[in-house]
Amino acid sequence: MRTLCASTLIGEFFVIGFAGLVAMKSDDLSMGTVWTVCGIAMLLSLLLCAVVTRPGGVQLGWAFQIALVAGGFVVPVMFFLGVLFGALWWASVHFGRKIDEAKARWAEPAGAEPPAEPQI
Repeated sequence: MRTLCASTLIGEFFVIGFAGLVAMKSDDLSMGTVWTVCGIAMLLSLLLCAVVTRPGGVQLGWAFQIALVAGGFVVPVMFFLGVLFGALWWASVHFGRKIDEAKARWAEPAGAEPPAEPQI
């Protein structure tokens, strides 16, 4: 799951950077404001890569997806991209867990008790 979720978050890192370039064209926002907000969001996307498998990591990822969609109020195309990345996040979590379960089943020796499921 970690690899799929981290890949989605790295993609969002670049999208946020490009959205910052688009937001700079707005007369209502200063360049400092745009890059402070975008820089913090880009940093958060990288930090989420590290904590995605820890308790509450997936929920923080969902909160980040909602914030990405809310970026559409500044850069309208972010409504579309936020929903697209939200779908990718769902797929990363859903299929990542299935892959992790399959790996665990394959790795356990014959006749051994299954390991306790991790709480995520």
